[in-house]
Amino acid sequence: MLVLAVDTATPAVTAGVVELTGGTPRLLAQRVTVDARAHGELLTPHLRDALAEAGHTLADLDALVCGVGPGPFTGLRAGMVTAAALGHALDRPVFPVCTLDAIAAEAAAESLLVVTDARRKELYWARYTNGARVGEPNVNRPADIPLDGVTRIAGARVYDLGVPFDGPEYPSPVGLVLAADLTGEPGPLTPLYLRRPDAVEPGARKRVSPG
Repeated sequence: MLVLAVDTATPAVTAGVVELTGGTPRLLAQRVTVDARAHGELLTPHLRDALAEAGHTLADLDALVCGVGPGPFTGLRAGMVTAAALGHALDRPVFPVCTLDAIAAEAAAESLLVVTDARRKELYWARYTNGARVGEPNVNRPADIPLDGVTRIAGARVYDLGVPFDGPEYPSPVGLVLAADLTGEPGPLTPLYLRRPDAVEPGARKRVSPG
């Protein structure tokens, strides 16, 4: 099974080609650039370059895996729109993956906290026990994240949380594939924003009373 994995929920623009044989993923090629302002610009060239290095074309793909956040609105939608468009054009399934789950999939810890930068002095986070997520992803200030029992942290190293960091800082193509459920029908491609976008619709104009 040949899978294209993409993620733009973090500052990393990630695209990679993964071959899945007997449930074991093998990375064939990847392109990763850490630039929070270049998701829309770099993702398509990255996936094209990764496919070329792997010796494959889009037509060879069996499925796509896409990180769905949590992440900032602008960056996150770049990866999801690209994956959805490719899936539609190629008639291939697109499997959504929580980006935090993808990071956790490659981190070895019984009690793990995964965090990514949510900006505004906050972090997206989720807890994992033996690789399984406990509860839903959240967004909080670092001081408000519960750390009882956590032995390791993976993800963004932007704050000192008092627990050792051990694991990937960003999701990898292999981590995305490991976290995906490729055995059945893909779930809905729904973004995990966790908070409303900054932009708001303008309100109605105020009426000006005649002089």
